[in-house]
Amino acid sequence: MNKPVVSEEALGEPVLVPELTAAQAAKAAVAGPAYVVLAGISFSHFLNDTMQSLIASVYPILKDNYALDFAQIGMITLAFQFTASLLQPLVGHFTDKKAQPFSLAIGMGFTFFGLLLLSVAHTYGVILIAASLVGLGSAVFHPESSRIARLASGGRYGFAQSVFQLGGSFGTSMGPVLAALIVVPFGQPSIAWFSSIAFLAIVILWRIGVWYKPQISGKKAAAIARHPDHPDQRRVKIALIVLVALLFSKQLYVSSLSSYYIFYLIDRFGVSTQAAQLYLFIFLAANAAGAFIGGPLGDRFGRKYVIWFSILGALPFTLALPYAGLFASAVLTVVIGLIISSATSAIIVFAQELMPHRFGMISGVFFGVAFGIGGLGAAVLGKLADHTSIAFVYQLCSFLPAIGLLAVFLPKMPNAVR
Repeated sequence: MNKPVVSEEALGEPVLVPELTAAQAAKAAVAGPAYVVLAGISFSHFLNDTMQSLIASVYPILKDNYALDFAQIGMITLAFQFTASLLQPLVGHFTDKKAQPFSLAIGMGFTFFGLLLLSVAHTYGVILIAASLVGLGSAVFHPESSRIARLASGGRYGFAQSVFQLGGSFGTSMGPVLAALIVVPFGQPSIAWFSSIAFLAIVILWRIGVWYKPQISGKKAAAIARHPDHPDQRRVKIALIVLVALLFSKQLYVSSLSSYYIFYLIDRFGVSTQAAQLYLFIFLAANAAGAFIGGPLGDRFGRKYVIWFSILGALPFTLALPYAGLFASAVLTVVIGLIISSATSAIIVFAQELMPHRFGMISGVFFGVAFGIGGLGAAVLGKLADHTSIAFVYQLCSFLPAIGLLAVFLPKMPNAVR
């Protein structure tokens, strides 16, 4: 999961896809971003990630109701992660060749039925199918919605990607809260109530599809026309590997905080569970804010500089965290969240610009890697914590941002696409 699934042929072979002409692109840039579309796609991302975060949030209920062991819980995660992560590059590759204006609404339909099925599931096999359907909806959503965000950007690609990411970040943080308020008190059948969220997302995404269709219909296919200063194929491959490594370091560190920060605070400082949850929410809010800030900064100063700062710049603060007191830990996690999450938009847009006309596949690869690292990383770190301690895990993870030094191998992009 921590290396790109991009073949040499995919890097070098021209692809025929609908593409805007230079005049149309210039016209879009003058018009500026389509803010209504960006708001709609970001809100849909919020709804999508809220629903997918429910899967892990209802694990205690499923475990108690059906006497599941931890291995079976892990299989539910695998069923969700397999469809949500591994299928994203395939979906993106398909839509690169033939754009599907209403695929987002159809994909959200899988999530809709997955939630309904999960609310009435009474056997372990049905639970696995329900989790897979929710993952499939997420796999369809991310690559094509990222493409639409770019199309609606008016040339402000980092800004558009940040707006898109902002919705997902807040959705991820809100899912557990809603589960605690609704699913825990009212039980498994209450999961069906969240299908109304999926239905709302279907309506919004259908309307976005209506906007999207005329943007691509009637466009003639065009072969890749690279900028004269665009990196060659060898440097593109190296850069993609570096970007995945940088995403790995960022996502694994964020996963360590998201999954085990509560246990770390309880174990180290003896705080209550409620207080620890508040500290976690503060980090998640900072993480969401940082995800929004990174894109516009990349548009203004260049994405390579933002990547350097966002990952390597967090290193002093991550190294200090295992040795800080309670208040200092809260302050450090805010700084870490703001800095390290600003890399996400810059990494994805940088990768998209490395491979013009393959925006769907690249988005699928990088979102898929992010999903995979989050799931597998949490499992590996949990196993390590069982054999050592939570404190040791945080001491080890504090060095992860040092991988940001690999950014030195990223090529300089032409000013027109930086």
